[in-house]
Amino acid sequence: MNPFQARAKQPASAFAGPYGHPFHPMLVPIPIGAWTALLFLDIASRNADDGAGYTDAGTVVLAVGLVGAVLAAIFGFLDYGQIQRGTKAARVATVHMAGNLLAIGLFGASFLARLGAAQDRVPMGLVVVTLVGLGILAFTGFLGGHLAYRYGVRVADEHTQAPAFDSTDGTVPPAARDAGRVDWLPGTNVPADEHAER
Repeated sequence: MNPFQARAKQPASAFAGPYGHPFHPMLVPIPIGAWTALLFLDIASRNADDGAGYTDAGTVVLAVGLVGAVLAAIFGFLDYGQIQRGTKAARVATVHMAGNLLAIGLFGASFLARLGAAQDRVPMGLVVVTLVGLGILAFTGFLGGHLAYRYGVRVADEHTQAPAFDSTDGTVPPAARDAGRVDWLPGTNVPADEHAER
């Protein structure tokens, strides 16, 4: 593992979450869930006989999503700072970040437009803003998954993961349990078994 990759797996500080347990992905479902609910509330407000209740609930849910998004962004910035500039991972992370900030801006503008407006039905323009924002989030979510599951950003290394697949009840034979497992010499990319053979 090169030092840039190793650094991207480490937390910037304890505030970002311990090794293998980043806080950023724990907060991301708040805005996604809130803003998805917002879409359904907006649609309900346009189809109900009296949509004022749905409109008011949508404004509250939108605000919850904004608070969650700002918190997720704070922790996301900490993880972003661990990625070496000039790498493919950094380019993907930059697009991920920019897209999420754009979505926050769109939903923030939507919140300001709704604030204090006594409306029975959410205007179609704001429903479109919600749809566009959710589309952006779907794209940035894909990139976030790519960063974590393809590039391993803030994901523990395989040596740390390996004990989770040890048999706890004896049902997995040692030969199967250890197949493909590679233990590396600390601080190197040299497999321990290969070093022993030399």
